[in-house]
Amino acid sequence: MHFTLSDLVTDITQNACESGAALVELEITESGKEFRFVVKDNGKGMDQDELKRAVDPFVTDGKKHPHRKVGLGIPFLIQSAQQSGGGWNIKSEKHVGTEVSAWFDTANVDMPPVGDIPGMFRTIFLFAGPEELIVRRKRETGANPTEYEVRKSELIDTLENLEDTESLILLDKYLRSMEEG
Repeated sequence: MHFTLSDLVTDITQNACESGAALVELEITESGKEFRFVVKDNGKGMDQDELKRAVDPFVTDGKKHPHRKVGLGIPFLIQSAQQSGGGWNIKSEKHVGTEVSAWFDTANVDMPPVGDIPGMFRTIFLFAGPEELIVRRKRETGANPTEYEVRKSELIDTLENLEDTESLILLDKYLRSMEEG
C-alpha cells in the first residue's frame, strides 16, 4: 500500500530501474498548486497490449513477483492522481523506453501527503540496474524555493560506494541539505 506520494514515486522509479534501462531520470516539481513527477527510462518499453495490461490491476506478467496474481503499482498511481484532482500519462515504445508522469492538486483534500523526499531519493539511488540515475528537483513553495540535480555516477565518484553506513549517512545529509536550499 502507498501512504505517501514518495511511496508512489519510489514504486514507479523501481519499475524503471528494473526495466533493463541504462538511464533512468526522475523529475519532481512542486508548486503551490501542484505536485508533479516524471519518470523516464530507456529500458525495454511496452507495446500497446502490454501498456493496457500495465494499467489493469487484475493483470500481472508474473515475472517480478511470481506468487502475485495482480499488479497494483500503476493502478494505485492512477487512482491516487485522479482522486486528488490530478491526472497521469504513460508513453512507451517497445525497445525504446517508458515515460510515466502524474500530477496532483495540492489543495485537494484527497491528495496523499508528500512524504520524505530526501529519504526517497536516498532509497532510489540504492536501486540496482541502470548505469545512470538522474534526479531533478524543483520546489517553488516554502521559505526556501530550490532547484537541483543529482546524478548517481557523481555520488559514486565522490563517496566511492553507496553501500556502507558512513556513505549512506553522508548521502542522507547531502540530500537533506539540497532540499533545504
